[in-house]
Amino acid sequence: QVQLVESGGGSVQAGGSRRLSCAASGRSFSRLAMGWFRQAPGKEREFVAARTWIGTTYYADSVKGRFTISRDNAKNTVYLQMDSLRPEDTAVYYCAVSRTAGVGIGPDEYDYWGQGTQVTVSS
Repeated sequence: QVQLVESGGGSVQAGGSRRLSCAASGRSFSRLAMGWFRQAPGKEREFVAARTWIGTTYYADSVKGRFTISRDNAKNTVYLQMDSLRPEDTAVYYCAVSRTAGVGIGPDEYDYWGQGTQVTVSS
């Protein structure tokens, strides 16, 4: 059974940092892209960042230069380092595994999802 478990969410003041982790189990995803999405109250789920197994990365414009996605293929784990956080970054953050090796920005391009972890940034 495939399972993605996120951790690292919590509350932080604006300008602070937070590191999210997502551990995948049930099968190897080393050849597939993994990504992060987020969903704020009343808004649609939006793409944040993704990384292929060979290291190609892609970021939403809103987080470029502040967030860094990394992964440990041996551990089936993906990370999201979030720096210079802003109140508008407040959302539930989800990790996901793509159905392909390439980077995708649409939620429908991802087959497996974690349960989400809340990140709240206060001003």
